[in-house]
Amino acid sequence: MKTQGKLTRWIMISMVLGVAVGYACHQMAPDSRAANAIAANLAIVTEIFLRLIKMIIAPLVFATLVSGVASMDSGKAIGRIGIRAVGWFIIASLLSLSIGLLFVNVTQPGTSMNLPLPSANATVNLQTGFNLRDFFTHMFPKSIAEAMANNEIMQILVFSLFFGVALGKVSGTPAGQFLKRSIDGLMDVMLLVTNAVMSFAPLGIFAAIAGVVTVQGLDVLVTYGKLIGWFYVALLTMWIVLYVAGRSILGRRMPELLKMVREPMMIAFSTASSEAAYPRLIETLQDFGVHKRLVGFVLPLGYSFNLDGSMIYQAFAAIFVAQAFNVHMSVGQQITMLLVLMVSSKGMAAVPRGSLVVVAAILPMFHLPEAGLLLVMGVDQFFDMGRTATNVFGNSIATAVIAKWEGELGAAGSHQTSLVQEGSRQPADANGTSFETSRT
Repeated sequence: MKTQGKLTRWIMISMVLGVAVGYACHQMAPDSRAANAIAANLAIVTEIFLRLIKMIIAPLVFATLVSGVASMDSGKAIGRIGIRAVGWFIIASLLSLSIGLLFVNVTQPGTSMNLPLPSANATVNLQTGFNLRDFFTHMFPKSIAEAMANNEIMQILVFSLFFGVALGKVSGTPAGQFLKRSIDGLMDVMLLVTNAVMSFAPLGIFAAIAGVVTVQGLDVLVTYGKLIGWFYVALLTMWIVLYVAGRSILGRRMPELLKMVREPMMIAFSTASSEAAYPRLIETLQDFGVHKRLVGFVLPLGYSFNLDGSMIYQAFAAIFVAQAFNVHMSVGQQITMLLVLMVSSKGMAAVPRGSLVVVAAILPMFHLPEAGLLLVMGVDQFFDMGRTATNVFGNSIATAVIAKWEGELGAAGSHQTSLVQEGSRQPADANGTSFETSRT
């Protein structure tokens, strides 16, 4: 938490310094050619930072997904709850992405930037992008080494899913346990590496913003204001959709849930951290009447696979980059991107700035300039607060809805009564044998 807050402060400082230095360079540059030369020198820093981000994508996605899939339990009840939860998550993700694509296409926040394409992408024609056949065939790797070397995120995902399922089946053997611990260790190491890479974010953001302001002047700040404003309008739209969906299932208890989750949402918004709100959210949902075992299963699953705010952001950010560089994307290409974002974002909730990692991964897939990532990274903190609060809201509703479907939603405060009962007696299993109740 302290480290995250310190990084956030440095990012804010780097944004201000970037604007100030960029404006000074813009004023002192005798002509546009000189301004572009200064921006090119600043781009050296941004290029190094972008390479560091690309460096962590493949091992991070592999370790995160394999660890998560291999840890999933089996059983009919868990399978039924899991299917219902994942079904809700998929529908919510599609709605989130659709809302994001709708608002960013209608409002066109990036068109006024008119940035030139980098030379490496200048001859790319997006009109000949992926079709449906290319999308499905390209998902499956010919070689996992080749996929990782080229940062082919979809191919890494497919291999990771197969690997994770197979690892889960042998996790009871000594060799399987050793490999599972190794993968978990790799994930922990990659999260530390990600934190280390993100510590260079202030430098990359400073250079990116200074370079843009050097060329464009202060007019570019109007574009950022428009981008952030319409993003929050899209989030508000998603909140309304989620509320209506929850009300249709939870009925009159939906306003009660909204009132109870305000505190976890405010924690998430103020800290821009879903993890900060997680302990309080567990208590809140149990106070609402959701059974403890269902909260313990659905909520962590939602934290990995139900990222409504992040979905809107990823659609916004990717299309904003295309608009900023005047790259036209057809409706078919945007739908394809929607499907890629839907799959590639799963399991990335535990990754610091995971939404940025996903955007960084999909930009080259659609031949969009990777430098465009820095355009949104500079104001990512403002996005992060809103999308994190939305993620918490969406997961609260999802958990309560699944509990309602499973018949495990009691009256508010009922979990406290059940805890007292558990403390006064030892429950029995199906054969009548008593066992100790674990306490949290």
